[in-house]
Amino acid sequence: MGRESLVQLSRKARKIVTKLKKLYPQPNTALEHEDPLQLLIATILSAQCTDARVNMVTPGLFARYKTAVDFANANKAELEQEIRSTGFYKNKTKNIIGCCKQLLENHGGVVPNTMDALLELPGVGRKTANCVLGGAFGIKSGVVVDTHVERLSQRLGMTKQKTAEKIEQDLAKIIPRDDWYDLSNMLIAHGRKVCNARKPNCPDCDMNSLCPSARSFTARFWR
Repeated sequence: MGRESLVQLSRKARKIVTKLKKLYPQPNTALEHEDPLQLLIATILSAQCTDARVNMVTPGLFARYKTAVDFANANKAELEQEIRSTGFYKNKTKNIIGCCKQLLENHGGVVPNTMDALLELPGVGRKTANCVLGGAFGIKSGVVVDTHVERLSQRLGMTKQKTAEKIEQDLAKIIPRDDWYDLSNMLIAHGRKVCNARKPNCPDCDMNSLCPSARSFTARFWR
């Protein structure tokens, strides 16, 4: 975590969370869903794809496939075409069908609410499991680390790690557990709205007083 002590980083992180809560008072996942299965499928589809694109695909998908049985028995070629626009559609189709078959075999067709059980499902890693547990069950199991969370947590000085797993470990040490899931959604929202990858809008960013990267980005992009 660098030269700052864990106590210093925790204090700084709490200030960041407090500020983000004021900016994003309702930090829910952007993936539209009505039940745990829909959130699980949507999260699998979101890999290497924007939430906006996933939300364009899922209304029709969920109208046709309503249960784990429906997905498990899906025609592979047809499902591939229905999710084609989300990218990596062949692998996602394989994971969705395999995941739902395993739900039927091991969980009675119901999405489990534990990390260990979710990680046994095809196509489910910690990011997906954390998203489902937090969004569908209100369980704060960890921090969802996507590209936005990775980028902003580094820019805000909360971690210097490069991998999602190690970033999650760093954030879990300095962020109160009750805020783990909300933090992810707030950082994702801020990343989309203000702190984008190529040209962050530091001059108009309400977080810049807490962001060690703001000065360098302002000098680089806003001369």
